[in-house]
Amino acid sequence: MASRDRGQERERMPSQSPQAEEAATAAAGPAAPLSDPGPPWLAEAPPIEAAGSEDVSDDEFVANEVDSDLVSVTSSIYAHTYERGRRYQSFKNSRYPIPNDDLEQTREDMKHVMLMELTDGELFFAPTGKYPQKIVDIGTGTGIWAIEAGDAYPSASVLGIDLTPIQPLWVPPNVEFIVDDCEKDWLLDNLDLAHFRFMAMILKDVPLVMRNAYESLRPGGWVEFQELLGRPFCDDNTMKSDDAFKVLYEIAGEAYQKLGLSTSLPAELEPMLLAAGFQNVHCKLMKVPIGTWAKDKTMRLVGLYQKTAVTDFISTLAGRPFMALGLSEEEAQVRLALARQALDDPSIHRYFNYYYWYAQKPELSEEEETETN
Repeated sequence: MASRDRGQERERMPSQSPQAEEAATAAAGPAAPLSDPGPPWLAEAPPIEAAGSEDVSDDEFVANEVDSDLVSVTSSIYAHTYERGRRYQSFKNSRYPIPNDDLEQTREDMKHVMLMELTDGELFFAPTGKYPQKIVDIGTGTGIWAIEAGDAYPSASVLGIDLTPIQPLWVPPNVEFIVDDCEKDWLLDNLDLAHFRFMAMILKDVPLVMRNAYESLRPGGWVEFQELLGRPFCDDNTMKSDDAFKVLYEIAGEAYQKLGLSTSLPAELEPMLLAAGFQNVHCKLMKVPIGTWAKDKTMRLVGLYQKTAVTDFISTLAGRPFMALGLSEEEAQVRLALARQALDDPSIHRYFNYYYWYAQKPELSEEEETETN
């Protein structure tokens, strides 16, 4: 577990089933307005200490290349569509609103490196024990998390699932990738861990996917969601209400709602986990600076990764998301230009909230074990 004062962990006991179902229904409803300050326990996370203005520079770091260790991907689903010069997957009617081309793959791998720095190298926080045997990575993307999990747990079988086959051809012998839809029935069982990263915001039916995970886990198995809340925050009032980057993300939240998605959902997973049957629900909240304004050197590196990732990402908003809102090309480009300009101001201390939710499927009772045996 990470020991630095970068996150605030919260533990909850399971509620009664009818209350959990009611909470899940509320959480799955319309997203809260982006101006909503969020639940009060967010204030418990310690603020990130800012560096002096003379110490802030993006040139301090040279980002490391992402190594990928090289059994193969077998699938014939390689069809793509091209929009505005970017490539999108076509499987399942291309419902994913973000490209899957080389630029996006590089960005995803960089985000993985960023999170490894943030968590001191922890791939997950769920206490699965030293030797988990069956792990599934839902929405595996480039497969970098699954590959590293396979290396870290050589006795485990690691399966990566995604809608698009962009994973490397050569992977560790205990790692396999398939093309499938996690919102359909899972043909998996006795899993020790079901891992999700950056998925809650883009899934159409999160409660359904949680139920699928629950049914596929062994008794005592764990599910973990590692999620970014899609709006910037600030603790010292250096980010004003009309901040161009903040406004861009407010518009993006409206656009994702038009697409049937929710940028606020990562903060609202607890009632859904309880309604799916999970217990021992934990949440670790971690603040990630956007840019190199933090005093701590590691957090400056994390902030550089985050700024680079978000700078590369926001151009995709001018595609499907802003088209769903009916924004003109001219307005979209102006919004993007102003946001990029705002990001280059190190005196504004923006950050994102990252949520690490993990919860357990109940162990079998003695009576249930006797019946099973």
